Amino acid sequence: MKNIVILISGGGSNMAAIVNAAKREGWADKWGARVAAVISNKADAKGLTWAKEQGIHTEVLDHKQFASREAFDTALTQCIDRFGIPDQPVLVLLAGFMRILTPGFVSHYDGHLVNIHPSLLPAFSGLNTHQRAIDAGCKFAGATVHQVTAELDHGPILAQAVVPVLASDTADTLAARVLTQEHLIYPQAVAQLLQR
Repeated sequence: MKNIVILISGGGSNMAAIVNAAKREGWADKWGARVAAVISNKADAKGLTWAKEQGIHTEVLDHKQFASREAFDTALTQCIDRFGIPDQPVLVLLAGFMRILTPGFVSHYDGHLVNIHPSLLPAFSGLNTHQRAIDAGCKFAGATVHQVTAELDHGPILAQAVVPVLASDTADTLAARVLTQEHLIYPQAVAQLLQR
């Protein structure tokens, strides 16, 4: 069995898309993969409630309770690794997890840490991607699933989706259209990883 741990900070819509795809497509039967846990750094993350309703183990690890980023990441690593299986590294998926991870954390999960970012990387890494795309006059925006490296919003690209930027777009309307594509490409990229 390959265990997947999903990290969230908010509503968890990408997490839900992955969980639903795993059930619908039979990841457990096809590839011996299951979403073993959902962990959040925020106790009020709405995605936790949804995950519990699906029977998925949930945990909260409040980053504010730790003296440093390193101390939090060490505790997070210990929490995730409890779901490890001998000879089967945990696949860690960042789904709206609003924390910059330390190089030590990234190194620990090298090749097994995946993120989704709401832009066509390498363009617009960081925050406020949709407004920045509009301000730059971009004709297209989108989303990128990528393996995580120590450099923020970089790493090998696994999947991308392109969305046109309309003349009438606001950051919110563009974000909503991009999000529908995120929900498609993230589960697809994870399924492709599981087949390797």
